[in-house]
Amino acid sequence: MINFIFPCLLALLISFVLTPTVRKLAFKIGAIDRPDCRKVHCKTMPRLGGLAVFLAFTGAVLFTQQLNNKLIGLLVGGLLIVLLGILDDTRGLPAKVKLVGQIAAAAAVIPFGIQVEFITNPINGDLLHLGIWGIPVTIFWIISVTNAVNLIDGLDGLAGGTSFIAALTMAAIIWQQDGTGMEVTLLALVLAASILGFLRYNFFPAKIFLGDTGSMFLGYALGTLAVMGVTKTATAISVIVPMVILGLPLLDVLFAILRRYQSQRPIFQPDKEHLHHRLMALGLSHRQTVLAIYAVNLILGVSAFLLTVLTTSQAALLLFILAVVIIVTANKIGVIGKVAPTGTSSSVSQNLRQRSSKM
Repeated sequence: MINFIFPCLLALLISFVLTPTVRKLAFKIGAIDRPDCRKVHCKTMPRLGGLAVFLAFTGAVLFTQQLNNKLIGLLVGGLLIVLLGILDDTRGLPAKVKLVGQIAAAAAVIPFGIQVEFITNPINGDLLHLGIWGIPVTIFWIISVTNAVNLIDGLDGLAGGTSFIAALTMAAIIWQQDGTGMEVTLLALVLAASILGFLRYNFFPAKIFLGDTGSMFLGYALGTLAVMGVTKTATAISVIVPMVILGLPLLDVLFAILRRYQSQRPIFQPDKEHLHHRLMALGLSHRQTVLAIYAVNLILGVSAFLLTVLTTSQAALLLFILAVVIIVTANKIGVIGKVAPTGTSSSVSQNLRQRSSKM
């Protein structure tokens, strides 16, 4: 047990101590986020908070773990995505440039043996070995999770708390499924501890934002850890479990794509119709919105864990129930339908910012 406790406490301490220093650094190098019509906050805020999370995670791993190929690959890719995030937080990068950088970071793990090797058929349990096709599948998965967490980072503590819950869920599932996955279990717990130390400064009202440095690193780390751990189990439901663990950010991305396609807008063009925007527009406060989404993440996390202990038929029933509830709820609160007209969207934006500034 001490092998788990000490690395986690070290990561928590590093993150907690470093975040105020990183906050000062953000102001010095211009990594700041100014309010605009699409954002909820009403004052200039420092970004770059993810640097503290990355340094805490990396420091704890380097100090307590014996390096191997996969650990090196995880840290190398993480460094690349953090450097990309720093550039975006300080200078601003076009979406296409960021995508190229994300592909490079995701591809960096492949030579170190981190890749999806097979996919389990959820119907009959047969293994489909991917061979060389495992490379694009791995890159696509890591990029998808990276951008999913990046896009959900719209309220104080939202992306951090979502990632914290996902990391804990991942640790529990890997520990329960496979006794040989202790290394990945530990890494997920260290990531969770690194986030927790930062959340002290990031939960509403935030003193610092994750920035793209943090949201992309968290998405990258969760996506890579899923490849290293969850996808390695040869159970019929293993192909679904990572998607349920990260269900909310992944669905938010999917719904955003559907909305923008319906309204014939560019996929990369941001809007104010994400889940957290819609909940606040319906009357929830900033804090209530974040806590409500935490609750949804917890439900999905418990569901993901149950999928690994239920029979195939029971798991299929649970997935069906989840799918129905998600689609009905998403349609009801308006995250699937077309975005509001420009004037309406602007009015909603002003209301959200006014509500946030009063809390």
